[in-house]
Amino acid sequence: MASVMHDGAFSLEKYRQFFNLKNFSNLQALFTSIYISVLSVILSGIVGVLLAFLLSRYEFPGRKILSSLAVLPMALPPLVGVYAFVFLFSESGIIPRALKELFGLATVPFKLRGIPGVLVVHTFTMYVYFYLMASTAFSALDPSLEEAAYNLGANRFTVWRKVILPMLTPALVAASLLVFMVSMASYTAPLIFGVERTLTMQIYISRTNGDLAMAATQSTLLSMVSISFLIFMRWYQSRRIYRSVSKGVVTQRTELKNPVVRYAAGIISIILVFILLLPILTLVLVSFSVDYAWTVQILPPKYTLANYAKLFSNPRTWEPIKNSLVMSGIATAANIIFGVAAAYAIVRMYFKGKNLMDILIMLPWALPGTVIGINLITAFNRPTLFTANNILVGTFWIMPLAYFVRHIPLVYRSTSAALMQLDPNIEEAALNLGATWGYTFRRVVLPLISPGIISGALLAFVQGIGEFVASILLYTPSSRPISVAIYEHMYRFEFGTASAYGVLQVLLIIIVLLVTGQFSEKASQTAI
Repeated sequence: MASVMHDGAFSLEKYRQFFNLKNFSNLQALFTSIYISVLSVILSGIVGVLLAFLLSRYEFPGRKILSSLAVLPMALPPLVGVYAFVFLFSESGIIPRALKELFGLATVPFKLRGIPGVLVVHTFTMYVYFYLMASTAFSALDPSLEEAAYNLGANRFTVWRKVILPMLTPALVAASLLVFMVSMASYTAPLIFGVERTLTMQIYISRTNGDLAMAATQSTLLSMVSISFLIFMRWYQSRRIYRSVSKGVVTQRTELKNPVVRYAAGIISIILVFILLLPILTLVLVSFSVDYAWTVQILPPKYTLANYAKLFSNPRTWEPIKNSLVMSGIATAANIIFGVAAAYAIVRMYFKGKNLMDILIMLPWALPGTVIGINLITAFNRPTLFTANNILVGTFWIMPLAYFVRHIPLVYRSTSAALMQLDPNIEEAALNLGATWGYTFRRVVLPLISPGIISGALLAFVQGIGEFVASILLYTPSSRPISVAIYEHMYRFEFGTASAYGVLQVLLIIIVLLVTGQFSEKASQTAI
């Protein structure tokens, strides 16, 4: 599409404009997007994998509380989450202002803005991808492999490098792909923190100026970068195939007996819990503030219960919440069916074109939500065979379809990582004993990969509840989701009311996390 001129002739003119060295804004945006995405992968991977390792392998004071809160950043909707960091760490944020007043400084000692601000938000919100997938991999890792390495004389560093990390490869690759792609497509954080030279911002500017051909060119190049990263990671993973032949293992945690180490672990746990809770606590604080009253003060000067009273007294308050739950639930159910089937076909079967199928499944995650929304509007604004000659645009079903398309990669990648870690000889053994394929899949494969399926489904469901960028383009008054309701209050500078709505959304997602955690624990026990 990007190479078609207004007169319909095929042309590469827009690509020449993009790579024009005299006007390097597009090239700078491309470099900045890749730079932010790579750093987001590295920082999120360090935090997520280390946290998963500590919580999966060691028993120390505060571990249970920390493990319960480790996925809490998922509960922060993207828009509200970014604003929570603005309330905390921007130039007019609570902490910089407080330090300025406390030490009598002329200016604030620090402030989050630009690329560092984007990286902080990305790391805080995206390490969960690594944490969930690495935790699933650690739970399936047989401790006897490490014991054998130690008995052969290997030290801790060698065991980590030669045994643990290789077994984590499928999970790390899956999480890296998701984080890289969502960082490339990130829009809210660069917008709020003033990073204008990213591809997503350039796409928005091009569409706003009516240059749809350049916007399509930029979207195509963004997709090509993400696909190139996908191909590279697939190549890397194919060179490091390690599988466990264990049917199931019980996770054994090492208790820290050294008093100094236990005390240090407890202190670190308290600090981590505080860091994880700080944005949500800020959201709760602002939710009690009076709209329009908070200007230059360190903390909101006036508080009220009217924000919550307004929400609970309005009969339409729960409509966006119900809409988000229903639409995300429908999309996630479809994601599970399609994602598990696609993952099994690509990982276990051999057929032509499966590499292309892998790329096509991941493509929606590589595109900004605006591009997904506009493409769906273009595709379904007229009757088609796929819609039984109905127009989906302007109906309830266009929103679950958008969530389904957008979040297929989450379930697919998480399930693929679990399947890659599972030795196919286990299935072959069941088949050789006379079991049918269906029975083997249902009673052997599915229980063993269910933690990965649940992790992916959880991510998809939570992302669906917080989806904003595509929703703002597709919703109707009868299908307005909670993310759009929050945005409308933010747009009117009603931060107190918007934060109250955000707290309701966070509580809703926390309930989902707790319920899903129970199912995940039962699934892990069933797989043993």
